[in-house]
Amino acid sequence: MCLFTLLIYCPIAHWVWHPDGFLFKMGVLDFAGGAVIHLSAGVAALVGAIVLGRRDTHLKNENQVPSNIPYILLGTGLLWFGWFGFNAGSSLGANEVAILALLNTNMASAAAMICWILLDVISNKKPNVVGVCIGAVVGLATVTPAAG
Repeated sequence: MCLFTLLIYCPIAHWVWHPDGFLFKMGVLDFAGGAVIHLSAGVAALVGAIVLGRRDTHLKNENQVPSNIPYILLGTGLLWFGWFGFNAGSSLGANEVAILALLNTNMASAAAMICWILLDVISNKKPNVVGVCIGAVVGLATVTPAAG
Protein backbone atom coordinates (compact mmCIF):
# COMPACT_ATOMS: atom_id res chain seq x y z
CA MET A 1 0.00 0.00 0.00
CA CYS A 2 2.85 2.37 0.79
CA LEU A 3 4.44 1.77 -2.60
CA PHE A 4 1.11 2.18 -4.36
CA THR A 5 0.51 5.45 -2.53
CA LEU A 6 3.96 6.85 -3.24
CA LEU A 7 4.45 5.63 -6.80
CA ILE A 8 0.95 5.80 -8.26
CA TYR A 9 -1.57 7.79 -6.21
CA CYS A 10 0.63 10.74 -5.22
CA PRO A 11 1.88 11.53 -8.76
CA ILE A 12 -1.66 11.38 -10.17
CA ALA A 13 -2.95 13.58 -7.33
CA HIS A 14 -0.17 16.07 -8.06
CA TRP A 15 -1.01 16.13 -11.76
CA VAL A 16 -4.66 16.92 -11.06
CA TRP A 17 -4.74 19.01 -7.87
CA HIS A 18 -1.43 20.89 -7.58
CA PRO A 19 -1.22 24.26 -9.38
CA ASP A 20 1.98 23.04 -11.10
CA GLY A 21 0.41 19.75 -12.22
CA PHE A 22 0.14 19.37 -15.98
CA LEU A 23 -3.50 18.23 -15.87
CA PHE A 24 -4.38 21.11 -13.53
CA LYS A 25 -2.77 23.53 -16.00
CA MET A 26 -4.83 21.98 -18.80
CA GLY A 27 -7.99 22.87 -16.89
CA VAL A 28 -8.94 19.45 -15.53
CA LEU A 29 -11.56 19.81 -12.81
CA ASP A 30 -11.92 16.89 -10.40
CA PHE A 31 -15.06 17.65 -8.40
CA ALA A 32 -15.08 14.95 -5.73
CA GLY A 33 -11.68 13.35 -6.23
CA GLY A 34 -13.10 10.70 -8.51
CA ALA A 35 -10.67 11.21 -11.38
CA VAL A 36 -7.61 10.66 -9.22
CA ILE A 37 -9.13 7.79 -7.27
CA HIS A 38 -10.70 5.99 -10.21
CA LEU A 39 -7.71 6.48 -12.48
CA SER A 40 -5.28 5.03 -9.96
CA ALA A 41 -7.66 2.24 -8.90
CA GLY A 42 -8.47 1.38 -12.50
CA VAL A 43 -4.82 1.07 -13.44
CA ALA A 44 -4.18 -1.05 -10.34
CA ALA A 45 -7.16 -3.29 -11.18
CA LEU A 46 -5.96 -3.72 -14.76
CA VAL A 47 -2.46 -4.66 -13.61
CA GLY A 48 -3.91 -7.05 -11.04
CA ALA A 49 -6.14 -8.69 -13.65
CA ILE A 50 -3.22 -9.12 -16.03
CA VAL A 51 -1.01 -10.60 -13.31
CA LEU A 52 -3.68 -12.96 -11.93
CA GLY A 53 -5.09 -14.02 -15.30
CA ARG A 54 -8.53 -15.37 -16.05
CA ARG A 55 -10.62 -17.14 -13.43
CA ASP A 56 -10.71 -20.93 -13.46
CA THR A 57 -14.47 -20.81 -14.07
CA HIS A 58 -13.88 -18.81 -17.27
CA LEU A 59 -11.21 -21.23 -18.48
CA LYS A 60 -13.54 -24.21 -17.86
CA ASN A 61 -16.57 -22.37 -19.36
CA GLU A 62 -18.53 -22.74 -16.11
CA ASN A 63 -21.17 -20.33 -14.94
CA GLN A 64 -20.32 -18.36 -11.84
CA VAL A 65 -23.38 -17.63 -9.75
CA PRO A 66 -23.38 -14.81 -7.22
CA SER A 67 -23.41 -15.94 -3.63
CA ASN A 68 -26.19 -13.80 -2.17
CA ILE A 69 -28.35 -11.65 -4.44
CA PRO A 70 -30.28 -9.92 -1.61
CA TYR A 71 -26.95 -8.71 -0.19
CA ILE A 72 -25.95 -7.44 -3.64
CA LEU A 73 -29.23 -5.48 -3.84
CA LEU A 74 -28.82 -4.14 -0.31
CA GLY A 75 -25.22 -3.11 -0.96
CA THR A 76 -26.17 -1.35 -4.19
CA GLY A 77 -28.96 0.56 -2.47
CA LEU A 78 -26.68 1.61 0.38
CA LEU A 79 -23.98 2.71 -2.07
CA TRP A 80 -26.44 4.69 -4.16
CA PHE A 81 -27.84 6.45 -1.09
CA GLY A 82 -24.40 7.11 0.38
CA TRP A 83 -23.09 8.44 -2.92
CA PHE A 84 -25.61 11.29 -2.72
CA GLY A 85 -23.95 12.48 0.47
CA PHE A 86 -20.49 12.04 -0.95
CA ASN A 87 -21.04 13.88 -4.22
CA ALA A 88 -23.40 16.55 -2.90
CA GLY A 89 -21.29 16.94 0.23
CA SER A 90 -18.24 17.68 -1.89
CA SER A 91 -19.75 21.10 -2.63
CA LEU A 92 -19.14 21.96 1.06
CA GLY A 93 -22.54 23.59 1.44
CA ALA A 94 -26.25 23.35 0.82
CA ASN A 95 -26.20 25.31 -2.43
CA GLU A 96 -26.87 25.05 -6.16
CA VAL A 97 -23.74 22.97 -6.73
CA ALA A 98 -24.93 20.42 -4.16
CA ILE A 99 -28.32 20.17 -5.87
CA LEU A 100 -26.65 19.77 -9.26
CA ALA A 101 -24.34 17.06 -7.88
CA LEU A 102 -27.29 15.25 -6.32
CA LEU A 103 -29.31 15.29 -9.55
CA ASN A 104 -26.34 14.32 -11.72
CA THR A 105 -25.49 11.45 -9.38
CA ASN A 106 -29.01 10.04 -9.54
CA MET A 107 -29.43 10.51 -13.29
CA ALA A 108 -26.06 9.03 -14.19
CA SER A 109 -26.61 5.97 -12.05
CA ALA A 110 -30.12 5.42 -13.38
CA ALA A 111 -28.99 5.91 -16.98
CA ALA A 112 -26.09 3.48 -16.59
CA MET A 113 -28.43 0.96 -14.97
CA ILE A 114 -30.89 1.20 -17.86
CA CYS A 115 -28.07 0.89 -20.41
CA TRP A 116 -26.80 -2.22 -18.62
CA ILE A 117 -30.30 -3.71 -18.69
CA LEU A 118 -30.54 -3.06 -22.43
CA LEU A 119 -27.12 -4.62 -23.03
CA ASP A 120 -28.17 -7.66 -20.99
CA VAL A 121 -31.32 -7.99 -23.10
CA ILE A 122 -29.34 -7.70 -26.33
CA SER A 123 -26.58 -10.13 -25.34
CA ASN A 124 -28.34 -12.61 -23.01
CA LYS A 125 -31.97 -12.17 -24.09
CA LYS A 126 -32.96 -11.32 -20.50
CA PRO A 127 -31.80 -8.90 -17.81
CA ASN A 128 -30.58 -10.05 -14.41
CA VAL A 129 -30.51 -8.42 -11.01
CA VAL A 130 -26.73 -8.56 -10.64
CA GLY A 131 -26.34 -6.76 -13.98
CA VAL A 132 -28.77 -4.06 -12.85
CA CYS A 133 -26.68 -3.50 -9.71
CA ILE A 134 -23.43 -3.45 -11.66
CA GLY A 135 -24.85 -0.81 -14.01
CA ALA A 136 -25.97 1.37 -11.12
CA VAL A 137 -22.57 1.27 -9.42
CA VAL A 138 -20.78 1.93 -12.73
CA GLY A 139 -22.90 5.06 -13.15
CA LEU A 140 -22.05 6.24 -9.64
CA ALA A 141 -18.33 5.79 -10.14
CA THR A 142 -18.37 7.41 -13.56
CA VAL A 143 -20.24 10.57 -12.59
CA THR A 144 -18.20 11.40 -9.48
CA PRO A 145 -15.44 13.57 -11.05
CA ALA A 146 -17.97 15.71 -12.89
CA ALA A 147 -21.02 15.56 -10.60
CA GLY A 148 -20.87 19.23 -9.62
